[in-house]
Amino acid sequence: MTVDRDHLRQQLRASRRAIPVAERMAAAESLAQRLLELPFAPVSGFVAGYWAMDGEIALHVWQLRLSPTLTYCLPVLSGQHLLFAPWRPGDPLVTNRFGIPEPDVQSSDCIEAAAIAMAVVPVVGFDRTGNRLGMGGGWYDRSFAFRNSQPAPPWLVGAAFAIQELGALTARPWDVGLDAVCTESDCLINNGLNP
Repeated sequence: MTVDRDHLRQQLRASRRAIPVAERMAAAESLAQRLLELPFAPVSGFVAGYWAMDGEIALHVWQLRLSPTLTYCLPVLSGQHLLFAPWRPGDPLVTNRFGIPEPDVQSSDCIEAAAIAMAVVPVVGFDRTGNRLGMGGGWYDRSFAFRNSQPAPPWLVGAAFAIQELGALTARPWDVGLDAVCTESDCLINNGLNP
């Protein structure tokens, strides 16, 4: 049976948008704690998150709880890849061509994906083996494609609500697997084993 990924994306996005605000806020708190407790969570260097849109689980609590030895970065579109720029609340933002806020910096001031210690990436759907269904543009897969031929770091961690878990996703040749997926209620590492 062939899965209609576009239809699946629409369903999962509608489900996460329907989560009440109070549940979203509680989920962001729980997610932050799970991310901080990952056994491979870096203690220094660059970590990347994303600007939550379209009902995505928010990372602001995690960002605010990071050690001062870590630099939080947001993605910046550059050609067909993502670069990453340090960002703190209050720093200037611009809206990219997809309507997503990103740091207002020059590409020359950005960091390559390989220099990130850990990237927390948005997820539309996921399974227990680390397969990720994204928005379909391939941005994270292209940007971290080098991970298919070398081990971590950078560590790649999906962030999602538990309702976004799927039974199984078939990986495509260009898909880059996740090292973990954290939700408000669980953290699945690599092959689905809990930490």
